[in-house]
Amino acid sequence: MNRIKLICIGFAICISANAFSQKKGKKSAEYKFDDVVTTNVTSMKNQQASGTCWCFSGLSFLEAELLRMGKGEHDLSEMFLVKKSYNVKAIDYVRYHGEMAFSQGGESADVMDMIAKFGLMPEELFHGLNYGTTRHQHGEVEAVLKGIVDAVVLNKNRKLSTAWQKAFDSVLDSYFGKDIKTFTYKGKEYTPISFRDELGINPADYVEIGSFSHHPFYTSCPFEVPDNWLHANIYNIPLDEFMTLMDTCLKNGYSLLWGSDVSEKGFKSREGIALLPAKKDQEMSDSEIGKWEKLTKKQKASGLFVKEQKVTQESRQKGFDNYQTQDDHGMHIIGISKDQFGKKFYKVKNSWGEYGKYKGYFYASEAFVRSKTMTYMVHKDALSAELKTKLSIK
Repeated sequence: MNRIKLICIGFAICISANAFSQKKGKKSAEYKFDDVVTTNVTSMKNQQASGTCWCFSGLSFLEAELLRMGKGEHDLSEMFLVKKSYNVKAIDYVRYHGEMAFSQGGESADVMDMIAKFGLMPEELFHGLNYGTTRHQHGEVEAVLKGIVDAVVLNKNRKLSTAWQKAFDSVLDSYFGKDIKTFTYKGKEYTPISFRDELGINPADYVEIGSFSHHPFYTSCPFEVPDNWLHANIYNIPLDEFMTLMDTCLKNGYSLLWGSDVSEKGFKSREGIALLPAKKDQEMSDSEIGKWEKLTKKQKASGLFVKEQKVTQESRQKGFDNYQTQDDHGMHIIGISKDQFGKKFYKVKNSWGEYGKYKGYFYASEAFVRSKTMTYMVHKDALSAELKTKLSIK
């Protein structure tokens, strides 16, 4: 997720989004939410001007996992994993002759792969801000790193030099800081690997679930999006079961690492809500979403401030096939909520800081989640024995 094309890298996009239109003297609809189920989470983080939501959401999810497992509260370093990801990605990019994605973006699987290979670091010991700012800003470093790997791929020497990886690593060190081999944290000495093991994070314990009809259900299948440079597989299940599993996980205390499309007009970051209006996006103006005076008496009585689409396996697949649903953003689903009329929403922790109506959280309708979820990751213990058997998960 997080190709520069869209929302994650441009935090400015989210803070400049239009609020629901309200005319003087007119009553506007306002959603009010009660949290029915919530899981424990750590503090709100801010990826700022970096396309690294895959890592911010991934570590928010794992910090919540540590709370769930009784390991206490920890603030883990995103930039430690981002730096390692750039290094591995560069080697693969050169091996593929430049025919793969190389950007700030990534997928949920990247988090687990980097942790499996390199371990974890506390945030207090590795901020990754070695370039004269207190904010994450990756436009320059991405361009510099991309320039190096492109030059290596395009070289005319017919043989790669022995120097390019050292040059690439020196740039990483300059922007993010040099690797720390051993460190002391809470009075104990660790390596990144031993710190990971002490925390009890085992990347193999986490599974990623999707629902796509172009692959057989109950199989492990490719996840065909550009930012899946690792070529990681997901487990594929039918849509109704996909949604039921989400609810079961949350009700049993397991939060979800969520990948979604947030380019829809119904996604209102400042207002803290994500909806899937029945009207086509191109016909839906900002002022029409949430406007009480636009509703019929029946809609007002039912509490459907915005009439939403009915989402089926077929309509979901069509959105994916037509590029209308893409892997824009990684986030962290932490609970289930209901509006004042009993309609279900999912509570989401974002990584754009404490912005908007709910200080960085927002509520996504069931229709939005049903249609726009790409995948979600969860601990395998949250799956039933029957589903594990169907998916051949041990």
